[in-house]
Amino acid sequence: MEAFSVATRSRTMGKPHHSSLGRAAPLLFALLALPLAYLLLKPADRRARRRNSAIIRNAGEAIITTDAGQRILHANPAAVAMFGTTAAAMRGAALETFIPRDLRTLGEQAGEEHAGDTDIQLRMMGRRAIDHTITGLRAGGERFPLEGSIASQGENGATIYTLILRDITERKHMHAQLEHSYTQLRLLSATLQTIREEERKHIARELHDDLGQLLATLRLDLTLLQQHADAYQPSAAILRNMDQLIVTAIASLRRIAGNLRPRALDEGGLYFALHSLRNDFIQRHPVAFELLADENELILDDAYSTAIYRIVQESLTNIARHAQARKVTVALQRIGAQLTICIQDDGRGIVDSDMAKAASFGLLGMRERVWGLHGDISIRGNDGGGTRIDIVLPLPPAPAPA
Repeated sequence: MEAFSVATRSRTMGKPHHSSLGRAAPLLFALLALPLAYLLLKPADRRARRRNSAIIRNAGEAIITTDAGQRILHANPAAVAMFGTTAAAMRGAALETFIPRDLRTLGEQAGEEHAGDTDIQLRMMGRRAIDHTITGLRAGGERFPLEGSIASQGENGATIYTLILRDITERKHMHAQLEHSYTQLRLLSATLQTIREEERKHIARELHDDLGQLLATLRLDLTLLQQHADAYQPSAAILRNMDQLIVTAIASLRRIAGNLRPRALDEGGLYFALHSLRNDFIQRHPVAFELLADENELILDDAYSTAIYRIVQESLTNIARHAQARKVTVALQRIGAQLTICIQDDGRGIVDSDMAKAASFGLLGMRERVWGLHGDISIRGNDGGGTRIDIVLPLPPAPAPA
């Protein structure tokens, strides 16, 4: 029995232990697979690097990479051409050679990106820099505007910064041309407004002084004729009809001349012209109209008085046509060297689509008059209904005493 046990132990010890080998198999397989995986992935990694390098090299935008000390590590051909130099001259050079420190935007702003520890900053909106925040310097000494974005990444334990730059010289030139054209159009609009008002004033004066006097004289002669005419009934009826026609013509003439140029504006100033405008509006429309103004605060020159009168007139025209309002308030107040104008109604209210209509010439004319006086205008619908127009106009300096 003892011999059998010894023999059994001997056979058992002479064979490998299958359960231990099974537990060690995954570890052995992993150790053997690591070098194989490395050998398999290394060519793929190299291909990815070559592909990325080709993309950067052939990119149309300038791409520069720097280290944390702002030394240029790499510049693609587009960057070399942009700065008018060579790749060898850029490699290892300080970034400030091409983006001088005194030309950078160094303002403190949330969302800024920093490249390294020497405080180069690009103002960002999301991942895109604001136009004209950077100025580049070509090898020949020429400065030019840049727009760019910046990103950082870790590589071999170090931080690498990638700058993508765009030369926006042409865009800036185009913006300058558009701004110049816009300014010219604004001046043209103001000039046309002035010419139009002068023509209106001239025509209104001609109508009132010449045609109005002729009609008044004709009516006086007709009155004398009626007094000396016989009692023949048909003749008397004709004379009465003629007198009524002349009265109607005189009233129409006054209305037309008043629309062209209100006489109250020339005879009493802006305050009385606005009151006359209010009275005419109330006669034509069943609307409660409140005018809040101080006569002493509205003593202005003819250009300002005419522009303000036309602005209020156009706003009332829009209210009458579209608002369906029951109450209108116009308030004018002088605050320091500015005049504030608030026009509001309780009508249906204006919406953005109304202001965006191409045929909204009334609103466009109001804006042009305000902008022609270097003022600001805000047109918006009230939450509770109705429309509110707020205007702020800088007033001209008072004339020096003689």
